[in-house]
Amino acid sequence: MTSSSEKPGGGQVPGGYPGSDLSYVPVGWLIFVMAWSVYGLASAWWLVGNSGLPDKVFNFLLGGLIANVVTILWGLYLLGLAFGRSGRFPRQFIVWQIATIVWLLARQAYVLTVPDFAFSARSLSITAIEISAGLLCIYLLRRGSGAETVYAKPQSEAPPVFVSIVAALLGIILGAVIGAVGGFVAGSVIADVAEVSCFEGGCGYFAAFIGLAGLVVGAIAGGILAVWLVHRRGRKPVA
Repeated sequence: MTSSSEKPGGGQVPGGYPGSDLSYVPVGWLIFVMAWSVYGLASAWWLVGNSGLPDKVFNFLLGGLIANVVTILWGLYLLGLAFGRSGRFPRQFIVWQIATIVWLLARQAYVLTVPDFAFSARSLSITAIEISAGLLCIYLLRRGSGAETVYAKPQSEAPPVFVSIVAALLGIILGAVIGAVGGFVAGSVIADVAEVSCFEGGCGYFAAFIGLAGLVVGAIAGGILAVWLVHRRGRKPVA
């Protein structure tokens, strides 16, 4: 990406605009939110076949899973724009971030008003931090901030966003499989070397936890790597 002190074509960014490092913060935040969503999906396996939850709680958890899927797919689209250095990224990111903040507020309001949930200061604090981080990203990408310059497409034609999304999905799937298998094997070896007790399946749970961590890390790393490779190899000089 271009630096904050230069525009494509040799122009200068007006003084007072946030530097390129700050303009990259929203991309990092997007990746973090996507990783958190992948973790949420991976850790919700226990919901399968669980009919003992109250309807309001089950529907709330199901809604969270749907929101995680939407976040991942929408995030892949935004990553495609960011890696493609599209000037549309700032505006599209702001739309996504506003939608995410609305969801966070609605989710928190639901938890506070439904009797089946207990008040949690920790949950409220995490939501406040998420909203604050989102508002900061919106500020960094606001109109007139110079972010369009940072994400301006260079003198080359980036691969279509659809190609980036497909590559990211394949990278996520492949990375998740490799990460999960590798993590489970590593967890089993660590449990054996560290002599983790197998009482009531303790060593198995430990290996499964390491496998879950490997799945999340592998999925995110695979998706990002796939998009990066597509944009590194698929760029064409502008005629």
